[in-house]
Amino acid sequence: MNKTLAPPRPDEHTHTRPRGTVAWRSKGERLSFLLRPRTLIVCLLLALVSVATLMVSVTVGDYEIPLSAVPGALMGHGERLDVFFVQGVRLPRALTAIGVGAALGIAGAVFQSLSRNALGSPDIIGFTSGAATGAVFAILILGASRLVVSLGAIAGGLVTAAVVYLLAMKNGVQGYRLVLVGIGVSAMLASVRDYLLTRAELTDALGAQIWMIGSLNGRGWGEVAAVWIGFALLAPVLFAVGQRLRFMELGDDAAQGLGVNTRSTQVIALAAASALTGAAIAVAGPIGFVALAAPQLARRLTRTGGTTLIGAALMGATLLVLADLVAMRALTPTQLPVGVVTAVIGGSYLIWLLYTEWRSGRA
Repeated sequence: MNKTLAPPRPDEHTHTRPRGTVAWRSKGERLSFLLRPRTLIVCLLLALVSVATLMVSVTVGDYEIPLSAVPGALMGHGERLDVFFVQGVRLPRALTAIGVGAALGIAGAVFQSLSRNALGSPDIIGFTSGAATGAVFAILILGASRLVVSLGAIAGGLVTAAVVYLLAMKNGVQGYRLVLVGIGVSAMLASVRDYLLTRAELTDALGAQIWMIGSLNGRGWGEVAAVWIGFALLAPVLFAVGQRLRFMELGDDAAQGLGVNTRSTQVIALAAASALTGAAIAVAGPIGFVALAAPQLARRLTRTGGTTLIGAALMGATLLVLADLVAMRALTPTQLPVGVVTAVIGGSYLIWLLYTEWRSGRA
């Protein structure tokens, strides 16, 4: 006797969506999200590349350390020089690079989502300039400690975000208006920094100028703690509004129709992303183009149409730790500031991005 087979009963917590997307729901459906296998694979690969680059970074240098000796050095065992270079010099530098890159990547994704423009990164629209100006003011005028410099960078980023937001706000914040206002504010802040440099003592001005290039040389555990604490406090805020940001990419009217309070979302996202940018800049200086390139590269690799905050963070971390490895070894024994490497790579990417935007008729 033929039996009619019943269709498979979907699991209580997951079910498959078209195009390889899986929807996950918690009990009571109070929490749910979509899982894209391709995105998961790309994120895992980026994490593996970051870890592999970190391991290479702690082994290479004028004093080379065998990879087999690294675990022991991490635990404080083995040769004294191995322990010194791994724990005191190379590991904190690599961890700082990963933290700063992740912070810039996620901040860039938020700004590009809010502006709905691939050029809407903090380095282009002035938020990096604001944070750098706040830090330079603390260095040159206040002669400040590391903590005050960090607070100055965060305050500078937040004040710049408020000014740009208020100037760009007219019947809502439009992407092109945010970018144009940000570029103008960035130019004015650059003149303020130049004026501060001309009024400073020569030694202080040279130190500030080197810091403004963006460098990870000499970074220690204090910088690791600063950037990772900032990331731990601010990234969850941005992840919490991530879904609303994706809705807002459809347009303010569509987002409001889906129940999104666009004004409060813009304010929360701008404030948190600006503070995160300031925390990264306070540690490593205004490293350029990571926030611009990381979100777009992550979006292209994952083939998603919207914001990918986790992917952008992992891509930013990967880009910066790779760039720092190049900065350390490209002209050995001279160590380049990592900002030089990211400027070369990012400038080429910006030219390509402008060209593709022009070809597509969006610029």
